[in-house]
Amino acid sequence: MSVLESLKEYSALFLSKQTPSYERDLLYEINLKNKIIGIVGAKGVGKTTLLLQFMKKQDYDLNEMLYISVDHPLMSSTTILDIAREFSAMGGKLLVLDEVHNQPNFANDLKTIWDFLEINIIFSGSSALHLDSADLSRRALKYILPTLSFREFLEIETNQKFDKITFEELMTSHTGFASGLISEIKPLKYFKEYLRYGFYPFYLEDKETSKIKLYEAINKTIDVDLLKIYSIDPKKLRNIKKILTMLCISVPYKPNITSLSNAVEVDPKTLYTYLDALQRGRIIRMISANSRGETIIKKPEKIYLDNPNIFHSLCQNPDIGTLRESFFVALVQNAKHTVVVSKKGDFIVDGKYIVEVGGKNKSFKQIKDIENSYIVSDDIEVGFGNKIPLWLFGFLY
Repeated sequence: MSVLESLKEYSALFLSKQTPSYERDLLYEINLKNKIIGIVGAKGVGKTTLLLQFMKKQDYDLNEMLYISVDHPLMSSTTILDIAREFSAMGGKLLVLDEVHNQPNFANDLKTIWDFLEINIIFSGSSALHLDSADLSRRALKYILPTLSFREFLEIETNQKFDKITFEELMTSHTGFASGLISEIKPLKYFKEYLRYGFYPFYLEDKETSKIKLYEAINKTIDVDLLKIYSIDPKKLRNIKKILTMLCISVPYKPNITSLSNAVEVDPKTLYTYLDALQRGRIIRMISANSRGETIIKKPEKIYLDNPNIFHSLCQNPDIGTLRESFFVALVQNAKHTVVVSKKGDFIVDGKYIVEVGGKNKSFKQIKDIENSYIVSDDIEVGFGNKIPLWLFGFLY
């Protein structure tokens, strides 16, 4: 039996699996008019499930589609290009490559497929993937699959559908939007659960072990994905993980690069490489000052673990203030808005809105008399004026 025939058997088994009833919005945005499509995202956000759901919706015959997990042992004896060439010659129309970064030279193979083969490719990969440096940016249409939003989490938990809201609408019409929602559900009943385990779909398998699964996903991202993509010395993995330990004891972490370099036992240049890798892998988030140029990357003003679920997975007693800020930054950035640190207040969003994040009793003292300034408060159902419930920012996507 040839490698392709064996892979076809595994593909058929994959396509025979049942799919979850809940479907992410991205499923209906993928456009096969583009020859090569990339789905990138953190480990555990549901890329493989999305690929399965997408394949089941296609009109192709079973023999015209092939799913391959690129880390499958069979792939060690062949390449993406060889499989694509043989599959295309046999009438294959759609080749789906999961975890494509597990083949070191995948980019060159995809470029050759684009140039010479009449076949559609959909691949998934780590969010740390450098597509632009691989000459794929002009060829591949890249979609980002983020963690579940609070809106999506509520849809899964309640089996109801809820509308998204734009950031601008949230600033001006939040009271009416929140009032309409609380007539249907009690968002605060679900919000703390979402912060603990609701960002990643695997919580549906077992809420009790979701923390362990996330911990394992983080370790695999560092030990396997980042190691391959960044060619990191395996001996330095301990240093990288020490950064995460330090973020657990922060309130939130305002980095002193020299001190952090010493604590992690690496020079500043290496530290920046590690921080960049962790951010691209969706394990941390670095928020810059309100400035331009290289300082946005070189000198982060605040560093968080990527989202509250990671805090709950890695840290014994995560700080509530840090969790609130982490949620706000994660949901706003996932909705493709810019967030930078503000001298007055906590953040500036899209260069316009000044935001202070806090509990229900948070006052306007720090941002009074500042135009376009808002308090974002936890533990309130409905806001008024320029005071907005924190949970509502989970409806941006």
